[in-house]
Amino acid sequence: MTGKNGIKKAKSKLETDNERSARHDLLEDLFYDLHKNRVQVYKMNFIRGVFFGLGSILGGTIIIALFAWILSLFVDLPGVGSSIEQVQQSIQNNKK
Repeated sequence: MTGKNGIKKAKSKLETDNERSARHDLLEDLFYDLHKNRVQVYKMNFIRGVFFGLGSILGGTIIIALFAWILSLFVDLPGVGSSIEQVQQSIQNNKK
């Protein structure tokens, strides 16, 4: 009986190892599909990082501009309007 159990365990371990190896090879092939050279991978990741940073800055600028525009719609509100007017005046003075 121990002989059959040992064979079953060995067979199961072999199947598990083969499956892990196949998954590892598949992931490696997917990673190196476009670029076989590590230098190319580093260059691509650097370029992606630069564009991510530029996009983040541009998106943040647009959101702040929209927020300032929305605040400018509420200039006539009492209490809030005077402080928003001061911000608008300081922005206009900095443009000059």
